[in-house]
Amino acid sequence: MKTHSRTLMATTVVGLAMVVAACGGRDSGGGADDGPIAIGAISDLSGATSDVGTPYSEGIRGYVDWLNAEGGIDGREIDLKVNDYAYDVSRAEQLYSQYLNEGVVAIQGWGTADTEALRQKIAQDELPFMSASYAETLVEPEETPYNFVVAATYSDQMRVALKWITEDAGGAAEVAVFHHDSPFGQSPVDDGRQYVDDEGLDLGYQSYAMPTGATDYVAQLGRARSQGAEYVVIQNVSSPAAVVANNIAEQNLDMKIVCLNWCADELFITLAGAAAEGHIMVQPFAPPTVESSGQEAPAAFLEESGSSLDAKGLHYTQGWYTMHVMAEGIRHLVENGDEVTGANLKDALESMGPVDTGGVTPPVEFSPDSHKGSDTTGIYEVADGQLAVVELDVRP
Repeated sequence: MKTHSRTLMATTVVGLAMVVAACGGRDSGGGADDGPIAIGAISDLSGATSDVGTPYSEGIRGYVDWLNAEGGIDGREIDLKVNDYAYDVSRAEQLYSQYLNEGVVAIQGWGTADTEALRQKIAQDELPFMSASYAETLVEPEETPYNFVVAATYSDQMRVALKWITEDAGGAAEVAVFHHDSPFGQSPVDDGRQYVDDEGLDLGYQSYAMPTGATDYVAQLGRARSQGAEYVVIQNVSSPAAVVANNIAEQNLDMKIVCLNWCADELFITLAGAAAEGHIMVQPFAPPTVESSGQEAPAAFLEESGSSLDAKGLHYTQGWYTMHVMAEGIRHLVENGDEVTGANLKDALESMGPVDTGGVTPPVEFSPDSHKGSDTTGIYEVADGQLAVVELDVRP
């Protein structure tokens, strides 16, 4: 990532966004040639997924603060507007309308349910939207032209997990899928079942919803045990996944957990303690324990503020590099003398080629035919309290 030395601009964005009914065109905070570029962020800082939502949001804010301190984008600052929606779809819709009126040129979102609820509005208002949802329903430009997914989808992660399980088991195995009881949790479940059928895998496959706020998952594990499950794929955040790991250890069950993105992290290890050992993590974003040039900028930024990347964890860099991808699209427009609008940013993201994340992820690249930025992920194992690499750049 290159450093910019131009003086930071202090121009204030003036005026409200105007919706042009005929084509959905908008005059955004990025419309001025030399003013700040307004970006909205819808974050879960206090809701059901705030355990991972908070460091992710901090990563977005950290990147913007770092970028602005480095001179912004050719001297233009990012004006980031962050609000907590507490994992409430109606609140996300309110914030979306607020940001629209404030003239943002794009939005950083969060959950699957709210992102899917906003799809039509996003397209109508021509607002590029990068959320922390990796639902496969968001990657087809014909259906969701302004949604961009920077990492392997939940469904691709599930396919990788099932492929790994088949190899680890040497063939036949029983798989229980524990999932958040929401569109986020349900997102890869049917695609996983379809993958088993399409690939002719000798896997039993049953899914179990995880009630929000449950203090244990003994009942679900009892049903999985009756199924004969040897593997438990978890599509949920870290805190409930750690409860499952401890329940498995307490009951001395012979089950191996395979966590997908949002529980494949350091927080799961911290909360589960010794019960985390040996479990498998499918994670598209490299943890701080994996050395890469992309870890250097966020690590140095955090050290300056008295924190560390080890303390914040991989979800911090996940937010950091999602914002980086969006910023590189804006840079493409600014350096080519194009107006920073939502429609122009969409075109830039589709045409500018791969965005380098310094090895934190594979290069992220979109096209007019696909808004799936990558289809590969890493596989890690919890060993001695850390995420140890099993295999990198794995495809289904």
